[in-house]
This record gives sequence, C-alpha cells and structure tokens, in this order.
Amino acid sequence: MQSSLIILTFNEIEGVKALFKDIPFNQFDECFVIDGGSKDGTKEFFEERNIKVISQEKKGRGEAFRIGMEISNSDAIVFFSPDGNEDINDIVKLADAIKQGNDMAIASRFLPESQTDEAGSFIPYRSWANQIFTSLANLCFKGNLTDAINGFRAVNKNKFKELKINADGFAVEYQMSIRAMKKKQRVKEILTIERKRIGGESTAKSIPTGFKILKVLLKEILIGKNF
Repeated sequence: MQSSLIILTFNEIEGVKALFKDIPFNQFDECFVIDGGSKDGTKEFFEERNIKVISQEKKGRGEAFRIGMEISNSDAIVFFSPDGNEDINDIVKLADAIKQGNDMAIASRFLPESQTDEAGSFIPYRSWANQIFTSLANLCFKGNLTDAINGFRAVNKNKFKELKINADGFAVEYQMSIRAMKKKQRVKEILTIERKRIGGESTAKSIPTGFKILKVLLKEILIGKNF
C-alpha cells in the first residue's frame, strides 16, 4: 500500500525550520505541502528543498483536506501540521495504522498516557470543550472515540471518499469523525503527546471554532445518513 504525507501550512516558518530535519519524508511514497497563503517564507523554504507546494485558492483547513485527497496518488494518507503541537514520531505510526487495515487513524490527546498542550493549566478549557464535543458525537452516533477533533490523523483514500466531507475550517475533522461513525468505519486511535506550539499564533480561535463544530454536530444529527 502506497502512502502520502500531506503537510498543511499557513505562516509556520519557525516550526518548519525547527522540525524539517526530523520529518520522515523517506518513509512515504509521495510528500507535498498544501499552503493557505503563507507570507513568512514557509512556501519558499519547502520549494528550496524540492518539496512540492500547492497553493490554495480557496482558504480554509477543510479545503486543504479536500485538495490533498484529490491530488494524492496513494492509499494511506497522513495529514501533518508543522506547528510544534503534533509529534513527528507519530507520523509513521498513523500511516502504519492505515496499512494494517484501519479506515482512519487519529492521534488522540485523551487516551491514557496521552497529553495535551494544556497539561498543567488551571483551566484547560479547550480540552474540556473537546471532550464534551467528542462525548456528544459518541452518544449521538454510537462511537467510542476519545478525540474526535484532533486534525493529526490519517485516512484510507477510498474510505475517505465515502464520507463526502464538505465542512469548512477546523470543523472538518469533527465531521470526518462523525461520518466515520455513521459508516461504521474502522477507526484506530494512537496515544500522542501534544507539544507546545513553536512560534506564531494558532488560527483556530476557540469561540468561532466551537460554534462551527456545534453547527456540524447539529447538521449531522438532522441529516442522519443522508449525505
């Protein structure tokens, strides 16, 4: 089974410079970057190292996922954001999970021994929100995930097509998880340690992202399996 590594970027030059040498490019049949309009040299950094960069005309993480799936020629596809949060050591583990027959693999921050970047925070509000939305998805769609929202994941290309994903922005992963539950797909979670972000600011603003995720949840309840 062939595999692809798709790197999602938007002004991530500090993280890219710190992590590039450890990204396991040689473990994949193809690797490319989907860039959302970086102005800090991120695109040029990869191009100078002969890594193909695809620029998004329509912005948003959901669109980046769809572009990646259309362009990739592989069966097992890993999505990775080089911002420091996602553990490079888990990239190959996610690809292997698909090669072992799973339809989707998610790096979970809430399995035993996993950890979020809010570890030690007095009020880990993002973690609480994640667990609430994950629990609601499990309850409504008979799933058993611990982290339905994390974007650090891998998919089987053919199984992904069955999901007909159309969510925008950072709600795309939640919709993927919900529709995988609806389709009774085989989803494997691996434990991960979420690191602190390297430079820059996250574009996933908590309140707007929370509303988008809630909107996806309500829509998926209404449409059932009609997608």
